[in-house]
Amino acid sequence: GDRIRDHKGMSDKLALVVDAVRSRPLTSLVVSNSVTAFVALWLHTRGQGGLWRWFAKTAFRTVIGFFRVVAKDMVAAEEQKVKKKTVDMVMSSVEGPKFTSIPEQGMKKSELISLMQQSSKKETKWREGKISGTVYHSGPELADVICEAFKAFSVSNPIHPDVFPTCRKMEAEVVAMCCSLFGGGPDAAGTMTSGGTESIIMAVKAHRDYAREVRGILEPELVKPASAHAAFDKACHYLGVKMVEVPVHPETFQVDLARVRRAVNRNTVLIVGSAATYPQGVMDDIPALGQIALKHGCGLHVDNCLGSLLLPFLPAAGYPVRPFDLSVPGVTSLSADTHKFGFAPKGSSVVLYRSMELRRHQFFVAADWSGGLYATPSMAGSRPGGLIAGAWAALVYMGKDGYTRSAKEIMTAAAGVVAAVKAVPELKLMGEPIASVICFGPRDPSRLNIYNVSDALSARGWSLSVLQNPGCIHICVTHVHTAEGVIPRFAEDLAWAVADVTTAPKNKYKDGKGAIYGMAAVIPDRSMVAGIAADYLEALYTA
Repeated sequence: GDRIRDHKGMSDKLALVVDAVRSRPLTSLVVSNSVTAFVALWLHTRGQGGLWRWFAKTAFRTVIGFFRVVAKDMVAAEEQKVKKKTVDMVMSSVEGPKFTSIPEQGMKKSELISLMQQSSKKETKWREGKISGTVYHSGPELADVICEAFKAFSVSNPIHPDVFPTCRKMEAEVVAMCCSLFGGGPDAAGTMTSGGTESIIMAVKAHRDYAREVRGILEPELVKPASAHAAFDKACHYLGVKMVEVPVHPETFQVDLARVRRAVNRNTVLIVGSAATYPQGVMDDIPALGQIALKHGCGLHVDNCLGSLLLPFLPAAGYPVRPFDLSVPGVTSLSADTHKFGFAPKGSSVVLYRSMELRRHQFFVAADWSGGLYATPSMAGSRPGGLIAGAWAALVYMGKDGYTRSAKEIMTAAAGVVAAVKAVPELKLMGEPIASVICFGPRDPSRLNIYNVSDALSARGWSLSVLQNPGCIHICVTHVHTAEGVIPRFAEDLAWAVADVTTAPKNKYKDGKGAIYGMAAVIPDRSMVAGIAADYLEALYTA
């Protein structure tokens, strides 16, 4: 009886709606179309920051477009001023002879070597440890070993394994050593790449192609935390994968697991977790992400490019680390930069997979090319065998004992940085650092502009990493920071920088990073900010 009454009540309500539509057809049509348009607009703007951000961006573009038409000469002149200022900044440190065409007569060997050595000696910032990350090497002896490896294999190219079998052997052994180090089982596999970005692009490609072939997914999506590296943005852009970004916790800066669960759907081919994140140096909850991936049958990539070969040796060095590698259920791939804490030469990384079947989808094969059967494991065709040899030499030279010893030294230096930050009342740590990336920001952003602190540190020779959303600074501690006196000097300069900013005259830092990032923060149209960044890239190619 209750069901009959409920059904009758629903029928009466439906009848009222039908009568209303029939009595006011024009109004109903307008309302229907308006709702449809709103829903369509809402769906369209979900990936652009929402409706409000879309409206703000559209209004901003309209205003700027108006000024470009009405005052195009003035706007063009101002844009040229900005571009010239960028070029002047890039060229300010350029010294020595310039070569914009191949010289008629070749330079003598001794003269050329002297020119290169003198130019290198002038780049002192990294030698003094006044950097964040950038240079990771483990001393001059290892540098000599790597140089010898490159000299011995400088003409090698793994695309010709029949001509360079040793180079092929070295690459296979680097991958095997890393699979063993990062918890890979008997079926684990991988390849070397040119760096973390290529490793990430290859992982996204492998999962996209696997999902297309095995699961029939034609509109692939990737779910990533806002803190995950921008290389995932690049991979999605290149590969036509829809990127779904989820926020991180405002205090821990770990990915919001509840939002990940809501974001994953039947088109999701890959979830991303970081160990550790580039901005704050924290680790996402990899086991929890693994369970989400298993539940939905999608992949989980762990970005360990920055954790590199430091994280796996922390337990042996006395620093516990939460599970993060291929041994974690649900993790299907992992990237690690051997050219960071593996101390290999720049241009070497590995991407590892739980299975050879998944790695197979990374490969590219052109079976019908008139030039013959063409097959490559990664983005590049020809690759420098010298870099592969250098990476192999670094792993074999360091050994587990060397990496453990290095981990202890780096973590001791990192603890010194943490102490230096805590000693300044105006600063606070951003998140809980798990390894060598220490991120700090202002306790009260209204009273301390952290970008001005960065400018003050730059005045004392430091080149640290400036971050946004929220504004903060990080220093990635590497082996160069373990030298005597580096961390005490950082502590002294950090305290001075904060004191100088808080007591400085009003306009002392008006043209520094604070002005740039402050302007970028209030521009709703990010394409304009991207344009400024593109101008900088253009300036880098000024000879």
